[in-house]
Amino acid sequence: MTIWIIFIAVIIVFLALDLGVFNREAHIIKTKEASIWTSIWVSVALAFSGVIYWLFSNGMVENPTGLTPENALLKYITGYLIELSLSIDNVFVIAVIFSSFKIPEKYQHRVLFWGILGAIVFRALMILFGVTLINKVDWIIYVFGAFLLYTAYKMLKSDESDFDPKSSAMYRFLRRIFPVTHRMDGDKFFIRRMGIRAATPLFLALMVIELTDVLFALDSIPAILAITADPFIVFSSNILAILGLRSMYFLISRMLQKFRFINYSLVVILGFVGIKMILVHHVEIPEWLSLGIIVLALAGGIIASIMIPVEEEPHVES
Repeated sequence: MTIWIIFIAVIIVFLALDLGVFNREAHIIKTKEASIWTSIWVSVALAFSGVIYWLFSNGMVENPTGLTPENALLKYITGYLIELSLSIDNVFVIAVIFSSFKIPEKYQHRVLFWGILGAIVFRALMILFGVTLINKVDWIIYVFGAFLLYTAYKMLKSDESDFDPKSSAMYRFLRRIFPVTHRMDGDKFFIRRMGIRAATPLFLALMVIELTDVLFALDSIPAILAITADPFIVFSSNILAILGLRSMYFLISRMLQKFRFINYSLVVILGFVGIKMILVHHVEIPEWLSLGIIVLALAGGIIASIMIPVEEEPHVES
């Protein structure tokens, strides 16, 4: 329990420094700044793999699944890469939400900060529930595996450009709960309008992002549970991937069109972990193989996006 408290305390310190020191003044996050912060968060997450190895080597964390330090390290890195790759899908949705609610770039970091804070709480609860369920009900892992295969199929067939936050059930639900104004007042989530406290587009965007993340967690939590049911590895890899999502958003949201094949990488990853869950009691897939498939899937999507030219639409003369 001590390790959990220390880890959560460090995360809180990171978040406090982020909003209270480094981003106290609202400003537009440029690509260079986003690149630096993305590198920092990825470096922190990968360096934490050394902490995982040390903790499991010295028995300083509960080890209900009986992992060796080497296996714990591999499972952490694999789980982190899965969560990081699935976060890429979040980036597109977040970009559409910000565009739909016309959120100025200088206030987007503030919305994402509070969105990430809420996501940490929701995911912690979902991880606790998911780990408990897998440890108590053996056959539930087959349900999770089938769900991931279905999600991969849906992702392959869906057209994300059709997503419209303002026509979603979430948005209509929020409008029934809160008085809404379309007027912005700096970085305020609520303002007074004719004596009534009304939610600004900033708050609406935050809530839609929050609720959307819950839906994404329904995919990502089972995906990492396919790698390990160790609660500390699942929680730490998930949270560290989420912390890097803000800077990743500002880095790759401007390059979404360039990575047009990354969606197929996510389909392969979800399909693989779904199959792994279904076969878990029959076929043992080594951790190095799981890690290799995930890295190859991501690299393949990125390389294909760079190497394959965009087909130009035929010019029709008038």
